[in-house]
Amino acid sequence: QVQLVESGGGLVQAGGSLRLSCAASGLTFRMYSMAWFRQAPGKEREFVSLINWGAFGITYGDSVKGRFTISRDIAKNTVYLQMNSLKVEDTAVYYCAAPSATMRSISPASQLHYWGQGTQVTVSS
Repeated sequence: QVQLVESGGGLVQAGGSLRLSCAASGLTFRMYSMAWFRQAPGKEREFVSLINWGAFGITYGDSVKGRFTISRDIAKNTVYLQMNSLKVEDTAVYYCAAPSATMRSISPASQLHYWGQGTQVTVSS
C-alpha cells in the first residue's frame, strides 16, 4: 500500500523558512516522479514543484521560483521542499503527490494518483 506522509509545516513569520518532508512507502521511490501542490482556503489547488524520476528535470510554479527548492533523498524515500523568503500568500495546506506508475515523467498539469494528507503552512505578517 502506497503512503505519502508530509511533515514540517507550521507557523512562521514572513521572510522566514521552512522545510517540508514527504516520506514515501509502498513504492519504488527512486523510480517515481514526485510533486508538491498547495491549496489555500477558498482557492483552487496550485502546483508548486515537481522532480522527475532519474535525471528528467525539476519544475517550479511561477509564484515560488527562486524561493523554493525541491530535492529528494533516495536512501530515505523522502522528497523535500525547502521554502525560503516565505510570504503571507504562501499560506496553504501543502500536499505531496505521485503518479500511478513508475518511470513516468510528470508535468504541472499531470493527473496524479497518490496523495498525502497534507501539512499546514501558515505565514504571518
